[in-house]
Amino acid sequence: MPKDSARSSNPRGVSPGDGRITRHRILEAALEIIDGDGVEGLSMRRLGKALDRDPMTLYRHAPNKAAVLDGVAEMVLGQLEVDTDDGDWITQLRTVAHRFRRLALDHPQVVPLLVTRPLSTPLGMRPLGTLKPLEDILSLLVSAGFTAPGALHVYRALFGFLHGHVLDELQELVERPEETDDLLRLGLHRLPVGEFPHLRGLAPVLAAYDGEFELERGLDILFAGLTVTLTDTDPDVDPAAPAPAPI
Repeated sequence: MPKDSARSSNPRGVSPGDGRITRHRILEAALEIIDGDGVEGLSMRRLGKALDRDPMTLYRHAPNKAAVLDGVAEMVLGQLEVDTDDGDWITQLRTVAHRFRRLALDHPQVVPLLVTRPLSTPLGMRPLGTLKPLEDILSLLVSAGFTAPGALHVYRALFGFLHGHVLDELQELVERPEETDDLLRLGLHRLPVGEFPHLRGLAPVLAAYDGEFELERGLDILFAGLTVTLTDTDPDVDPAAPAPAPI
């Protein structure tokens, strides 16, 4: 992603001296810096400069950079809405999946905060906003007839797939978009011919990658598997509960 130092150092909507500093304004400025230059581009000093404030004043709202990063993740995931009253759990989870993908594409530099940063934080110590999608999806599925353990199994399967999908999609980079030859566009011509024949042969398929289509195909496979395995013989599913809706 190209860098725009002017844009990153003075985020839009955050003009120097414009109003009092709040946690929300700090997080908005931090998000714009991260969107432009990645997590490594964020520092409390740079954040203070973007807000036209002494960096020390920011510590009243965020004790350290780690807290800012957690706040940014919480703010982005706060946009992931789940309709817990939707009677069609499969359709609702499809909608959630597409919303999550869109957030990842809109904020690719934030994806590590959503996918890998939680690995270093116990569940109960994470920002409450980052746990809201989990709680909402559990509510949706329990209302649909799943037991709580069964609902958690579905959530883990869904987000395990979604995390892998967005990481894969964001890696689908084109080296030379002006080229018409797929090997050249993707840089696959650099690979030794004798060692990677299958990968080189898939150049047209790789070049035609469609993230939305791949997401839908993956969801089809995931939900088909869940409707087969989560039956009344599964110890995680209440035998008296309604069977999951067919695909």
